Amino acid sequence: MYNSKFSSRTLLLPSILLLLLTAAAVFSEIEDADDLGDIDELIAIDDEQENGENSHATAAHFESRESGKKTDVLSRAQRVVLELSGDTAKRAIEENEYVLVLGYAPWCGRSAELMPRFAEAANVLKGLGSRVLLAKIDGDRYSKAASSIEIRGFPTLLLFVNGTSRPYTGGFSSEEIVLWTRKKTGAPVIEISSVADANEFLKQHSTYAVGLFDKFEEPDYGEFVKAAAADNEVQFIETSSTEVAKVLYPTPTKPFFGLVKSEPEHYTSFDGHFSSDEILHFLENNRFPLVTVMTELNSAKVYSSTNKLQVYVFAEDDDLQKLLKPLQEIAKKFKSQMMFVAVDIREENLAKPFLTLFGLEDSEDAVVVSFDYNSNSKYLLESDITSRNIEELQEFCTGLVQGTLKPYYKSQTIPDNKNASVLTVVGKTFDELVINNPANIVLEVHTPWCITCEATTKHVEKMAKHFKGLDNLVFARIDASTNEHPKLQVEDYPTLLFYPANDKSNPIKLSTKSNMKDLAALINKILKTQDGATKDEL
Repeated sequence: MYNSKFSSRTLLLPSILLLLLTAAAVFSEIEDADDLGDIDELIAIDDEQENGENSHATAAHFESRESGKKTDVLSRAQRVVLELSGDTAKRAIEENEYVLVLGYAPWCGRSAELMPRFAEAANVLKGLGSRVLLAKIDGDRYSKAASSIEIRGFPTLLLFVNGTSRPYTGGFSSEEIVLWTRKKTGAPVIEISSVADANEFLKQHSTYAVGLFDKFEEPDYGEFVKAAAADNEVQFIETSSTEVAKVLYPTPTKPFFGLVKSEPEHYTSFDGHFSSDEILHFLENNRFPLVTVMTELNSAKVYSSTNKLQVYVFAEDDDLQKLLKPLQEIAKKFKSQMMFVAVDIREENLAKPFLTLFGLEDSEDAVVVSFDYNSNSKYLLESDITSRNIEELQEFCTGLVQGTLKPYYKSQTIPDNKNASVLTVVGKTFDELVINNPANIVLEVHTPWCITCEATTKHVEKMAKHFKGLDNLVFARIDASTNEHPKLQVEDYPTLLFYPANDKSNPIKLSTKSNMKDLAALINKILKTQDGATKDEL
């Protein structure tokens, strides 16, 4: 459709990456330590404080303690996170095998949102006996120390293994931080050997992958562990007991691998060859729900999905709830072929970046669009979607799979060009005014945000007046921010294109830095090669 420089994926990336971290929360700072001293001693002091607080609790304070229970839990969790300073950051990293560091700034809203989750993850990891030290550093206050450990933006998460940093590639909920950290520090798989442990596990987890093997030595098991270590998002469980496996997944047979999710399509069995690549491919195709409800927390995960065909339904939340079950039924029919995403149209941070690509950023009605990242094309279902006419969406999806739909190109409404010296071209009139026009066309391609476009526009207007009277030459302009066409491939703005009357498929790029005299001379030179009709030089 159009090249990658002007693709939906390119334009979405800056907006989507800004949506990684969310959920309102308040971070309670702890005092900075002037000297690191013994890290274990500092954490032990926190434990003593926690135990001291617990020992003073009485029945008389039960009601007030219950009302502040969540605050207390968060406060205790935050004390598990070591606060680093300019003097202690380097030592903490050098003296510990594993250190997960959060670089933050007090003024950064996303830092404030992430820190309570980070603290909660630290508390969970401590309870699991993890050897990972979780620490945080105010990168604004200790900018030199933060920069020395490669923290240059906020928030930033880095895992240090024996002093060497590794980028954090996991999710941003406390559960996802715990999962990623355990996988990257030597515990990619949890072994469950008893029915009691399996039932206990189910109380805390609703999404996981389970592997059943005769022995934890066979080649299939090795590929299973390899896939577990490579995956960042799903907790892997291993067992050699069929009875235990039945608690986690119905009717497994050795060797077995399956995915469990908390949605209508609860169980999905792996039926491929036991290789890490195939297991990871299976997870990628099945990790998302039948219909993913996009939030700021999962938006980056949705965007980074390798599923190349995605259908987005934008509507108000109440309408989405009514559409969810019909959407799930359609999603079942196209499982593994495309990904379905539901977005609350009132959530501007989530909806607007997508809708802008269709010129529908101000829409208040339900909108269905699709992106095919294989062909770099986008599509629009040009009808209102409700639970009563959901079959139109199914036909739309069938057309996507079969490749029978026409890609969508943005266009402004057709303007009135009567008596205009420079014609205004839109997406809908590009063929008529440029491609199929028998005259030579000089086309200015501009955007509203282009700093230098105004000067080029003035040049084009002057040139149009200078060449007025030549029937074989037409001057025109198009706003590329709101108009698209498959034959308009532009990378920079402003751009001047000369479309020869006898070869519209090969436009000639004119320099926008040339002065008026040189530009007029170049146009005359090109016209001479066409039919000899020219204009006097400026």
